[in-house]
Amino acid sequence: MHKAIARIFSRSILTLKFGQIDILSKRWACHDFTRDTIFALSSGHGKCGVAVIRTSGPASREALQLLTGWQRLPAPRKVTLTPVSCPKSGELLDKGLIVWFSGPRSFTGEDCCEYHVHGGPAVVRGVLQALGSIPTLRPAEPGEFTKRAFQNGKLDLTEVEGLGDLIHADTEFQRRQALRQMSGELGNLYQGWSRRLVKALAHIEAFIDFSEDDNVEDGVLIAVDEQVKRLRNELAQHLTDSRRGERLRDGVHVVLSGATNAGKSSLLNVISQKPAAIVSPIPGTTRDVVETMLNIGGYPIILSDTAGLRASDDPVEMEGIRRAKERQGDADILVVVIDASEVPLNKDALLNHWQSLLCSTSQAENLGDVIIVLNKVDLLTQSALISLQELCEGPKIPPVCFLSCHTGQGVSDFLDILQGSLENICGDPLEGSPSITQMRHRLHLTSCLDALGQYPVYREQDLVLAAEQLRVANRQLGSITGKVGAEEILDIIFRDFCIGK
Repeated sequence: MHKAIARIFSRSILTLKFGQIDILSKRWACHDFTRDTIFALSSGHGKCGVAVIRTSGPASREALQLLTGWQRLPAPRKVTLTPVSCPKSGELLDKGLIVWFSGPRSFTGEDCCEYHVHGGPAVVRGVLQALGSIPTLRPAEPGEFTKRAFQNGKLDLTEVEGLGDLIHADTEFQRRQALRQMSGELGNLYQGWSRRLVKALAHIEAFIDFSEDDNVEDGVLIAVDEQVKRLRNELAQHLTDSRRGERLRDGVHVVLSGATNAGKSSLLNVISQKPAAIVSPIPGTTRDVVETMLNIGGYPIILSDTAGLRASDDPVEMEGIRRAKERQGDADILVVVIDASEVPLNKDALLNHWQSLLCSTSQAENLGDVIIVLNKVDLLTQSALISLQELCEGPKIPPVCFLSCHTGQGVSDFLDILQGSLENICGDPLEGSPSITQMRHRLHLTSCLDALGQYPVYREQDLVLAAEQLRVANRQLGSITGKVGAEEILDIIFRDFCIGK
């Protein structure tokens, strides 16, 4: 039996070599009191009312006593007003608020201190220089506080990424998604799958090594097969999310396309409320892709103006048209801008006209990703406008907006239609299960699903090879959260089967 347990441990410990994080090393790091103590300005740079300077590490206690002259530390997580002085010269630097965090009950899991001082550049510089004069302290590297929080088990990788996304969130829905991920929902989902995989793997390992001793109940392998099948279904459903979380995080690509002089650049300027693109009556003014980042109803978009589509012998314009078609094919939402004064008052001709402006047949079929904008309606008579509106009704027509960039008529209607398309693509990040937000997650989840798909194939051939597929799948999940362990398998074996009783 002891040899069998050794075999299980030797097989399981290999997972540490292939995972991104060595859990054992990570746990030892929590007790490494010889590591450097770091400090940095944690609030924004520039003049402000209050600046926050943070230290983390074993020498935080010494630094606090040197800068304040305290013999005894204040109670943890209590705000204390005190003078802050240079430890070398004794010169008063400022009078600020001090918050002491005793490890492991801190953001990084180490002893930490926050100095809330006045935000003038001279004050901040003086406090940073004072901390830098202490030999046991050094300036923190970018992201090092969060890195230590991860190493000390305060955050997993998904929570770290959520924190980064929250800091860089520009829109309301980006904030909601990042906050949900930082709170641990995404990591909990993946860790729940990992725990089920570890349990299934432990049962297979037990069956391989102990079934001859009649210590393993009948039906264990059938239960494992059912568990793997359920996990495959859940993973597959999680992956078929149309990349809504990634689009919300990075921005939805909205491309303005159409013929020359249809008003694409004018529409870009009207929406962005600034002269982002050159507008000219000369056809072919836009030769390259002009991009601007916007917030539409809480959703981030990357709005691109492209070269007008037409036949041309100009090599520069031809390159611009090539780039326009390439960007059009990559669009999440394609906005086809058409000069309303040149639209034929015939439904079939109208359909052929806007479909000729699409470079992809899939875009012509998936009308939810296309919006037609009929610009320059101020040039139409009322009867012509009514006739055109009647032509644009029907199942084969995507959403149509009548507007005038010159007068502003219909622009708010266009923004409402655009926001509706964004809601369909991104949804509400607070509803349903948490979304995949990183391409890194998607790649590991796809590899995990592939390994689970191989399990039934190897299950019929060799149980050891089938178990290896579960181990590969679990490593992929562990690579997302940064938690890849081996001792969990042994714990479950002894807990569930009472081997050696």
